[in-house]
Amino acid sequence: MDSIDYYNKYAAKEFEETVNQDMSEIMREFLNYLEEGDTILDLGCGSGRDSLTLYELGYDVTPLDASAEMCKLAEIHTGLDVLQMTFEQMDFDDVFDGIWACASLLHTPKKELSGILTKIARALNDKGILYMSFKLGDFEGFRGERYFSDFTADSISQLLRENGRFEIQKLWETDDIRSGHSDVRWLNVLAKKK
Repeated sequence: MDSIDYYNKYAAKEFEETVNQDMSEIMREFLNYLEEGDTILDLGCGSGRDSLTLYELGYDVTPLDASAEMCKLAEIHTGLDVLQMTFEQMDFDDVFDGIWACASLLHTPKKELSGILTKIARALNDKGILYMSFKLGDFEGFRGERYFSDFTADSISQLLRENGRFEIQKLWETDDIRSGHSDVRWLNVLAKKK
């Protein structure tokens, strides 16, 4: 089972567990780089929680997710059309002012991530801003039925340096806001397209 199959199988459970989490503090850091009405791609939108928040704040949001079942739930939740495609299928040129990838790229194997970052850079317009988050650590592999790539500040900095398309604006750690996950720390990354 890959991560997409997992989200198709457990879509309702994932929706319930994530839809009410408050990401406003982290989102504010991202929105400091944007203006009302700007275009944002919610990459791996899951429940659509953040798409709906961004839409209600006045941004032009495009939700995208690879899981057909999550797309259906996100459409019901947000009232927005959700693009169903994988990160690999993404093919945008110079479209978005910001890309919000909250806990979504973490299912991408590290060896594939630079290629995805190149697609993300192409999708952003000049000086566009990317937010992404990963579990903090060095682990890569399956946890249960899903694949995870964890990063530290050093390892994500190295990946972005080698990719060459982004300049890091801010790296910071946060606690997991889900109940029962107090042992998990998150690495948050804001990077501007060069």
